[in-house]
Amino acid sequence: MNAARYQLLTGVSLIALIFLCLAWEGWLAPLRPGGSWLTLKAAFLLLPLFGILRGRRYTYKWLSLFIQFYLLEGLTRATSDSGLSQQLAIGETVLATVIFASCILYVRATRPPKIEKAAQQS
Repeated sequence: MNAARYQLLTGVSLIALIFLCLAWEGWLAPLRPGGSWLTLKAAFLLLPLFGILRGRRYTYKWLSLFIQFYLLEGLTRATSDSGLSQQLAIGETVLATVIFASCILYVRATRPPKIEKAAQQS
């Protein structure tokens, strides 16, 4: 796969995770009836969105670290919740894993080439 495909995969997965977080905590299975303040976790995902869509390498680097909080929450709630909330947590875990992997692969695919020491000395 090339960098453009990793960029597309990251962007689509990030947008899907934003909608999943909003739907989950808004009306599908909120912690409290009528919605939860946890819908704000989707707002934090808006921060890297434009950098990801524009292909900014630095955004991919820090998103690969930041997305691990969502992976941790998904794994925690997938093992502690039940019913629909558990299924949504599994979806969050899958999307966070895809985002993490595609971020790393994008950064590797767009890495500048190494300059050989032998080429520098001649």
